[in-house]
Amino acid sequence: MRRRAPWLVVAVALAGVVAFVITRIDLDHAIREVTLPLRHEDVILQQAQRWDLDPGLIAAVIYEESRFRDQTSHAGARGLMQITPDTADTVERLSGGETFEHEDLADAELNIRYGTYYLNYLLELYGGNVVAALAAYNAGPTNVDAWGGSGLDPGDIRFEETRDYVENVLERRDEYRHNYAVELDL
Repeated sequence: MRRRAPWLVVAVALAGVVAFVITRIDLDHAIREVTLPLRHEDVILQQAQRWDLDPGLIAAVIYEESRFRDQTSHAGARGLMQITPDTADTVERLSGGETFEHEDLADAELNIRYGTYYLNYLLELYGGNVVAALAAYNAGPTNVDAWGGSGLDPGDIRFEETRDYVENVLERRDEYRHNYAVELDL
C-alpha cells in the first residue's frame, strides 16, 4: 500500500475547508455591500417613519452624498448626508433647536436626523415634488425656484451636476427598495 505525502493530506483538507466556507458566504450580499452599502438602517427607518419619508430615498441620498462614509467636503459639508453649516443653522432655526454645535454634524445619527428633516422640509416646500426637493438639496432652493420650483422636471435643471445628482438618487432609491426591502421595511 502506498502512503500519501503529509502535505497532500493537508492540502486536500484545506481545500475542503475553503470549499465549505465559500458555500456559506452569501456572495450576493457581499457584492451588494461593496456596490450599494447600507449602514445605520435603524436611524434611517426611525427618521423615515417620523417624517413619512421613503427609507429608500433617504438611503439613496446618503449614498450619493457620501457613499455611507463620514467625511467633510471642500465646501464644509459634513457627515453622511453632507450637511453644510448654513443648512444646519436653517434646520435648527426651523425646528426650534437651541443647542446645536456645528461639530455635532460628525455624529452619524444627528447628521441623518438633520438631513431627513431638511429633505422633508424641501419636499413640503415643493409640494411633494421629489425632483425639486432633491435638486434643492444639491443646488439650493434659490436655484430650484429659478428653474421652476414645484413644477420642476429633470430637464429643467440647468446645472448638469445637479441633474446627474437627481437622476442618480432616483436610480439608487429604486435599487435600495429592491435590494434592501427587508432591511428598510418596505
